Amino acid sequence: MSNEAPQPKAKKGGLGRVFVWLGGIALALALFAAGGAFGGWVWLNNQFEADGPAGPEQTVLLPRGSGLIAIASQLEREGLIADAQIFRIMVTIDGGDRSLRAGEFAIPEAASMADIYAILQSGETIQHPITAAEGLTSAMIVDILNEADVLTGEITSVPPEGSLLPETFLVDRGTDRQSLLNRMANAQDELLDELWPSRADDLPFDTREEAIILASVVEKETGIGSERGLVASVFVNRLRRGMRLQSDPTIIYGISQGVSLGRGIRRSELDNADNPYNTYQIDGLPPTPIANPGPDAIRAVLNPPDTDYLFFVTDGTGGHAFSETYAEHNVHVQALRRREREQRR
Repeated sequence: MSNEAPQPKAKKGGLGRVFVWLGGIALALALFAAGGAFGGWVWLNNQFEADGPAGPEQTVLLPRGSGLIAIASQLEREGLIADAQIFRIMVTIDGGDRSLRAGEFAIPEAASMADIYAILQSGETIQHPITAAEGLTSAMIVDILNEADVLTGEITSVPPEGSLLPETFLVDRGTDRQSLLNRMANAQDELLDELWPSRADDLPFDTREEAIILASVVEKETGIGSERGLVASVFVNRLRRGMRLQSDPTIIYGISQGVSLGRGIRRSELDNADNPYNTYQIDGLPPTPIANPGPDAIRAVLNPPDTDYLFFVTDGTGGHAFSETYAEHNVHVQALRRREREQRR
């Protein structure tokens, strides 16, 4: 976030600022007259470069539109510099009065006025991380942004499901919430622009929107990065063969819009053909994404590994067991049931 100091204008209060500025110049002239030009300059420069009063881990938030006079006064008021007038004189002499930036800055302990001047010119503001995890719905991401106290402004509407790229974004304090949401959407567009041309041949979908739908299902099926490709290969193989996806997370999305049920899926819910997201009952993909997939899930569906897997089931240890045949799948299911019985005992 940056903002140049406004051009001084002839308006109410302007004459007072001129007198303050002239007072600073008068001080400089007085020093030159008293000790000679060279001696006065040496004194000013020594004061400007001397250690300042800043304590450890201090920050300063300079509002948009702050001019040199306001900035110097704020720095002195917050105990970061010892003399606002000297700061104004030296910055003005250097010609930097219009190069100071707005934003939140970290000021090192005992930073000199010269150090602070350089920091404010650099525009290197404090960056705050805002994290939206993979697999969250758009409504959940909006909630995260609304709860972030470093952000400002309102989000006018929840964006379409699956339209955001969940990552950690670094922002300035005061960043507008809607602008960050737009940034997440643009990040997904840019990623798809990069990945779509190099997608695998003969994928069982034709559009970028369909790729995001399938990636969202992959994202919700596993939180293990190394498994995303295998899960994607299962779903791609099933779609190629005209088999239904039979994905539990799609059913849950149709029931609760992605909020955890806090229980297992009931048989009546598996059999419910009125749920448009029930991939045990519908052919092909669900009508929309069921979450916002991360980059790895998107890459996995666009270039899945070449496997013959058609089934997978949790193995009871956090991962999944993959199978090529239904008979092999049943063996893994029975192993899972035995493990569950042993854990209950």
